[in-house]
Amino acid sequence: MKKLKIQGQNELTGTIKISGAKNSAVALIPAAILCDETATIFNIPNISDIDALNEILEYLNAKVTRNNEQIIIDSSNIINKEIPESISKKLRASYYFMSALLGKYKKVEMYFPGGCSIGARPIDQTLKGFKTLGAKVVEEGNKYTITAEKLIGDYVYLDMPSVGATINTILVAVKAEGTTIIENAAKEPEIVNVATFLNNMGAKITGAGTSQIKIEGVKKLHSCMHEVIPDRIEAGTYVIAGALLGNKLKIDNIIPEHIESLTSKLEEIGVDMEIGVDYIIITKPPEYKKASIKTLGYPGFPTDLQQPITTLLTQCSGISEIEETIYENRFQNVKYLNKMGANIKIYDDTAIVNGPTELKGTEVTATDLRAGACLVLAGLIAKGETTIENVDHILRGYENLIQKLTNVGAKIELIEI
Repeated sequence: MKKLKIQGQNELTGTIKISGAKNSAVALIPAAILCDETATIFNIPNISDIDALNEILEYLNAKVTRNNEQIIIDSSNIINKEIPESISKKLRASYYFMSALLGKYKKVEMYFPGGCSIGARPIDQTLKGFKTLGAKVVEEGNKYTITAEKLIGDYVYLDMPSVGATINTILVAVKAEGTTIIENAAKEPEIVNVATFLNNMGAKITGAGTSQIKIEGVKKLHSCMHEVIPDRIEAGTYVIAGALLGNKLKIDNIIPEHIESLTSKLEEIGVDMEIGVDYIIITKPPEYKKASIKTLGYPGFPTDLQQPITTLLTQCSGISEIEETIYENRFQNVKYLNKMGANIKIYDDTAIVNGPTELKGTEVTATDLRAGACLVLAGLIAKGETTIENVDHILRGYENLIQKLTNVGAKIELIEI
């Protein structure tokens, strides 16, 4: 069993370089099998989610070469066979293989994807896209068998702007006959990154990053090279760390526009920041003002940063509010923050944070990826020692977390029990 041990209240100074975006890379890798030749992707983060996707690629007989932050995928000899539950359940993003295989071979068999238990995460909008383009979906327990004699472009209206459904519909439409229009599409930067990748291979996708995306089907996709965008959630997490403990802490290799919803809140809270072209330098202020946060799809405040910023709100003077509109189980971190000394009450989809409160180190548990990030931040500011269990949740989403924090002054280590 692995645990994280953190000695709190150490100043953070120096530079943290942000890795490639997890939420982009986990879609780009399955998308690569649509290529009829070889796809090369750079700036791939070294996290366990990527290892799980590689396992699926190799199971399907793709040739995969990884070299530091580069991955080369040759899917010319793929065997389209049932993807078993033992590997599909390792991460939510395994369902991107569902759309890529359906788009390329007109058939896919696999089990319902896994991922963090942060609330209901149905794939009904993804399946709606498949059916609209002509696929037949058969559900047997957790297993899906999806087939199509032909995939024909059509108008797909998403009931909600889901990132997963948007990407899945794009992937299945790229080689469909005719034109597909996705209305009420999600606008996240990761979607633009995936669309650019496919366009670099010869796809014809326009409108990515807006609420309407148009895909004109093509018959062939050629080889290309592509780079993963910087991880805006990792960047946001470390920016929050700087707001809590930073002394001119530099968060480097970022796209500041991608986290404007966060930095605008930090300015409201009273945090001092220097925002450059591809970096932010951040210093802890003498005091923090209260704030209200509501999670929304991009460009609104990201649900993936709701849990990390809760740690900061425990240090704000007055009553702060957090309204979670995306996932109903995204307050599992609150129990452990309160155990450390926070004063947080939950009412339905809203958390009321009364601060400031002193946090004290104790034993806590990471219930999911971003809850784990929240508790790492809490451990960094807490008095004494904090021990975090279930750290595999954290390590699957943050590359070199321990090394990056240690390099800027944190006292944090991974221990084996």
